[in-house]
Amino acid sequence: MRHGIARQFNAIRLSGALPRAVENGPLIVCANHSSWWDPAVFAALQHRLFHPRHGYGPIDAQALKRYPLLERAGLIPLDATDPATLRVFLRRARRLLANGHVLWITAQGRFVDPRLRPIVLQSGVAHLARQHPGVRILPLAIEYPFWTESRPEILLRFGDAFTTAPDARPAITLATLSNALTDTMDRLATDAQTRDPARFTTLATGRAGVGGVYDTIRRVHAWGHGRRFNARHEA
Repeated sequence: MRHGIARQFNAIRLSGALPRAVENGPLIVCANHSSWWDPAVFAALQHRLFHPRHGYGPIDAQALKRYPLLERAGLIPLDATDPATLRVFLRRARRLLANGHVLWITAQGRFVDPRLRPIVLQSGVAHLARQHPGVRILPLAIEYPFWTESRPEILLRFGDAFTTAPDARPAITLATLSNALTDTMDRLATDAQTRDPARFTTLATGRAGVGGVYDTIRRVHAWGHGRRFNARHEA
């Protein structure tokens, strides 16, 4: 997944700061859901930020049938029309959190444009938090805009992690998460619209340029004029 990101994207950029050190206790990272690439981003972040803990998350059961290898990568099938799969997921999630692993959830439950407001979250994450007192919830905003290169950017921003009260009703937890995630998404959108890499920390860079014969010609032309070839649109 990390190699796929390097091939398909220009860079991974972080708005704001990396999340503060989160204890090795139970953690749910809750992100908006705007792209098929979200699980790959989760995998990259899990490896970079939370290693050696393992990361898991739900995936639509029908989608998993098309990509069965993803179940071995830690994705758990969930069918919104089958309550039995929800019960299985909640049992597995409680066990994983109790063992100190990280759960990645796209609580919108479907692909949604990151600019759409208000955001609507599914209630499962709030029920899971209630069943596991002390779990920390970390909001994560993600966008995939095109800037100046031929490949898009991956833009990220973390909100502040919070813990719900043991007796908090799911509706209160869901409202708190919705407000926190909306604020995080709005802050990321403000930076994204500037198209200014200086407002971000670049976590990784990927492939640049057009590729193929065209970049070969450009490379030869640069060498012929004694210049170092730079495939990026902006030097």
